[in-house]
Amino acid sequence: MLEEFPRPASEGVAEVPPLLIPNLQRSEAMSSNADYPPQSPYWTGILGRCPRCGQGKAFSGFIDLAKTCDKCGLDFSFADAGDGPAVFVSLIGGFLVLGAALWTELTFEPPFWVHLVIFLPLTVIVCLGLLRPLKGLLVSLQYRNKAEQGRLKS
Repeated sequence: MLEEFPRPASEGVAEVPPLLIPNLQRSEAMSSNADYPPQSPYWTGILGRCPRCGQGKAFSGFIDLAKTCDKCGLDFSFADAGDGPAVFVSLIGGFLVLGAALWTELTFEPPFWVHLVIFLPLTVIVCLGLLRPLKGLLVSLQYRNKAEQGRLKS
């Protein structure tokens, strides 16, 4: 439901029609996030873009988060992906590479050195290829869901 919040009229300025704001707290609606359209956390995360504006770069290195967005100035100090990306990379990458290695072994029965030559580099490529998109995804989801440290009420 939409509520109407009248804008204050300044002297000498024509009356402006009331601003329609979704039913949110006034402070939340007036925050700097209201200036940006909502972005998909999945696309912004996977592409390594800023979760607020979708334009700026979220990373300053391969997996190092930037201090702020170079387009909208969002401070990335809220972001703490922790071990989440590594866990997901281990699970997804392990499933893919191990499945391919088992299929190769059962289908072709190659010598052990063939497994080392094929699947050791494949493991490195798959894990490094998944790490940055998954870290970006977790950071974008943290931003979208306003995730914080858990606190006990005292």
